[in-house]
Amino acid sequence: PLINSKGEHTGAVYGLTRFIMRIIEEEAPEYLVVVFDTPKKTFRHKVYKEYKGTRKPMPEDMSAQLPRMREMIAAFGIPIIEVPGYEADDVMATLGRMANENGDDVFYVTGDKDFMQLVNDKSVVYNMKRTTGKAEIIGPSEVKEKMGVPPERVIDYLALMGDSADNIPGAKGIGPKGARKLLEKFDTVENLLKNAETISATRQRESIMNNTEMINLSKYLVTIDRNVPLETGLEALRYRGNQLDKLKTLFQELDFTSLIDLENTGDTTFKSEYTILSDMAKVSELADTLKKAGEFTFDLETTSINPLLAEIVGFSFCIQAGYSYYIPVNTSGESSAVVDLFAEIEQESELKIDIKPVLSVLQLLFENPDIRKCGQNIKYDALVLSNYDVTVKGITFDTMVASYVLNPERRQHNLDALALETFNFRKIPTSDIIGKGKKEITMDRVPVEKVAEYACEDADMTQRLKEHFAPQIKSENLDKLFEEIEMPLVPVLLEMEKNGIVLDCGFLAGIAEKLDASMIEIVKQIDYEAGVSINLNSPKQLSDLLFNKMKLPPVKKTRTGFSTDQSVLEILAKQYELPKLIIQYRQLSKLQSTYVLALPKLVNPKTGRIHTSFNQTVATTGRLSSSNPNLQNIPIRTEQGREIRRAFITCDSEHVLLAADYSQVELRIMAHLSGDTRLRDAFQNEEDIHRQTAALMFDLDAAAVTTEQRRQAKAINFGIMYGMGAYGLASRLEITNDEAKEFIEAYFATYQGVQKYMSAIIAEAGQKGYVETMLGRRRRLPEIMSDNRQRREFAERTAINTPIQGTAADLIKIAMINIHQRLQAEALKTKMLLQVHDELIFEVPQVELEYIQKLVREEMESAIQLDVPLKVEMGIGQNWLEAH
Repeated sequence: PLINSKGEHTGAVYGLTRFIMRIIEEEAPEYLVVVFDTPKKTFRHKVYKEYKGTRKPMPEDMSAQLPRMREMIAAFGIPIIEVPGYEADDVMATLGRMANENGDDVFYVTGDKDFMQLVNDKSVVYNMKRTTGKAEIIGPSEVKEKMGVPPERVIDYLALMGDSADNIPGAKGIGPKGARKLLEKFDTVENLLKNAETISATRQRESIMNNTEMINLSKYLVTIDRNVPLETGLEALRYRGNQLDKLKTLFQELDFTSLIDLENTGDTTFKSEYTILSDMAKVSELADTLKKAGEFTFDLETTSINPLLAEIVGFSFCIQAGYSYYIPVNTSGESSAVVDLFAEIEQESELKIDIKPVLSVLQLLFENPDIRKCGQNIKYDALVLSNYDVTVKGITFDTMVASYVLNPERRQHNLDALALETFNFRKIPTSDIIGKGKKEITMDRVPVEKVAEYACEDADMTQRLKEHFAPQIKSENLDKLFEEIEMPLVPVLLEMEKNGIVLDCGFLAGIAEKLDASMIEIVKQIDYEAGVSINLNSPKQLSDLLFNKMKLPPVKKTRTGFSTDQSVLEILAKQYELPKLIIQYRQLSKLQSTYVLALPKLVNPKTGRIHTSFNQTVATTGRLSSSNPNLQNIPIRTEQGREIRRAFITCDSEHVLLAADYSQVELRIMAHLSGDTRLRDAFQNEEDIHRQTAALMFDLDAAAVTTEQRRQAKAINFGIMYGMGAYGLASRLEITNDEAKEFIEAYFATYQGVQKYMSAIIAEAGQKGYVETMLGRRRRLPEIMSDNRQRREFAERTAINTPIQGTAADLIKIAMINIHQRLQAEALKTKMLLQVHDELIFEVPQVELEYIQKLVREEMESAIQLDVPLKVEMGIGQNWLEAH
C-alpha cells in the first residue's frame, strides 16, 4: 500500500506501472494489449447464475485506483480492450488464437491457472512471481509438471475438480490427485462419463455418476472462449511506444519520483566508486576531507543488532553520492598481521586496522558539534559509538526519521525499502552478507571486500535519500517539525536508552511464585466449574468446553469454530462464572510470560540494567513506542500489573525515582483547539473537569454529583475525543444505546464548541485529505471521502483525534528536549529514564530533588502555549509504583 501526498492510494497503480515497464524492457513486444472485464454479466452467468457468486467485491482502495490505471496504460501507448458479455480471459484467448494463426508467438500475462489450457508450442503463460520478482514462463512441459496433465487436458482436469474461487461445482469429493488418475485412464470427461460404471473406487464412481450434469456444466464454465467477436484487428495492437509527456505528468501527480527519469526502465543503476581504506595515512586523509566538507553521512557495521552489546566491524562514510569509503577495523586488539580465522584468504586480516588509532582520529569528527552528521537510524550508530566513549554531536539528519515525517503511513522506513521505493534500487540484502537462520554468522566473520561493498552502498544510499528528502521536507512545510522536534529528540532518546533502569530480579522471582500459586488455584476452580480438565491455552479445547459441553451461547464464529477471544469472554463473563475465571487466568498468564519471566532475561550483563528501545518512526500519531522490552504496556488497572512496576527501582538509597505526568493533557488540548468557553473555564478555574461535566449534563450542583455520574462523565469526556458513538459508549458504561445517545446529546448541548470543532475538522479533512497537529505534523486520510461507511467513519474518528493525540505527542517531545538540554547545560546528575505516554520517569540524586522537581515542572508546563494551563502531577519513590 502506497499513498501519495494528495492522499490517493497508489500502490496498485505503481505495481502495474513497474510491471509494464519490465515487460517492455525485458520482452520488447511487437504487440501489447491490456484486457479488462466489464461489469456486465457474461454468458457463463446466464447458464449458471451462481458463477463467481462467492467472490468478494474488489477492495475499495483497489477499485478507486482503476481510473488511474487506465490513464497509465493509455500513457504507455497500450490499447485497452473490453467486450461486454465476455470475460477478459475470452478476449485474450481470441487475440492469442488470431496471433497464432498469423504465425506469432503469444505471451498470456497472467497468474490465472485457467490459462494453462491455452498453452501450446507458440503460446505460453508469463507469470510474474511475487516471491522472486522474476517472470516464470509456463510452456507445455511446465503445465504437465504443475498440473499433472498436458495443456489439452487442463479443461477436463478443472471440470472434475471445480474451482471454489469461481464457484464452479465440479465433482464432489474429486481432488487434484483423483482427477489426474481418472484422466490418465479415461483421457476426457466425455469418455469418463460414458464409462463411469467401470470406475473401481466406489466413492469416485458414485461421485461421477451422481454429478454428471454438474461436471458437464463445469467443463462449459471453465472452457475459455477463443471466438469472441472483436472489432479490433491485430495491427491496431502493435506497440509503438509511450507518450512521454503524459507519463512524466502522471508520475509527478502520483509521486512516482523514482520513475520520472524514463531512460532507465529496469532497476536503477547508479555510478558508484567505493574505496577500502586499509592504512592510517588514508584514514587521516579522509578525516581531513570530512572536516573540510563540514558534513558527512556515516554508517557502522557491527556484530549485533543490540547497540549496547555490539562491537564495531567497520566505518563507512559518504559526502558525495556515488563515492563512499570503508574503514575495516580489528576490535580484538590483535596485530593486523594476525590472520583472521574466518577470512577466506590470509590477506583479509591485513586490510583491517586496529580500532584504537582509527577512533583517535575519528573521535574529533564525531564529537565536533559544528560538523553535521547524517545517518539512517543514526541513534543506533551513536549508541554503539558510546560504548567506545565517543559522544556523537551535530546529528542533524536521519533519513529514517525524514521518511516518517514525510509519510507516517508508510509501513517501512528501513533503508532497503526506501531505496527501492525512492530510486527503484535493490540494495544488497543483509542475508546475502551474513546468511540467515542456522547459517547466519556475525559481520566480523565476513570477508572485508564483501562487507565493504555492502557498507559503502548503505552510506551512499543514505546520502542519496538525504538529498532527496531534504527539499521535500522544506517544500511541504515540515522543516520546523523535523528540525526543531524530531531531530533534536534523537540524542535525547539515545541518552535515555543508554541510561536504562535498574530491575529488581529477586522481587520479580517472588511475584512469579505468587502468580504460579494463583494460576493453580484458578485452574482448580475452572476444573470444578467445568467438571473436566482441559488445556486452557488451546482455543479449540476451550471452545469445545464452553459451547459444546457447557452449552454457553456462542457470540462469534470463525473459520475454525466458535471464537473464545477476549471480547467474547467479556460478554459471557457478565452472566457466567467460568468465562470470568478464564479471563483471570489469561491475565495472570500474560503477566507471567510477558513481564515477570521475560524481563530478567533482558537485563544487560554489562550495565545490570534494562535498556528499552524508543521507536520514533512507528505510530502515525507521532507517539513514541517502546520495544525490547515494551515498558509502555505494563498493565496498571490490576493489582498484579501494578506490582510489576515495583520491580523498577533506583540504583541506590542516595537516589529516588521521580514520575512527572501530564494531567488530562488531551482534554486540555481539546479545550484549546475547540475554543469551547465552558471547557476552558473549567480548566482555568482548576475545577474537576469530570465532576463539572457531570454537573452540567445532569443539571446538578457540582457537590451533588455522585461517583457513578462522574464516572459516566469521564467516559464521555475521553470517548468524545476519539469519536466514540452511542454504541461504543453504551458498551463502555454498560447502558442501553438510547441512554448513551441521550448522554452524548447532553454533552454536545453542554459543550457546543466541541461539537463545532469536530464538524469543522472533519470538513477540513475532507477538503485537504489530511489533518494536522498544532506543530504541523500531518496524518493523511484518503478514506475520509470513502463510499464505504465503516472506512469513512473510522477516518472521521481519526480526523477528530489526531490533532489532539498528535499535539500531545509533540508536547511531551518538546518537554523532553528542553529538559535534556537543561540537564546537560547545568551539569546535573539527574537522568531521564523512561517516557510512557504522558509520563516521564527520572532517576534523581536526593541532593538535586527539590531543584529537579521545579525544573521538570517548568519545562513540561511551558512546552507549548495553550489557552488553558498545562498541569503536571509528580510523585517520588524508591520504585516506579511508589513514584507513580
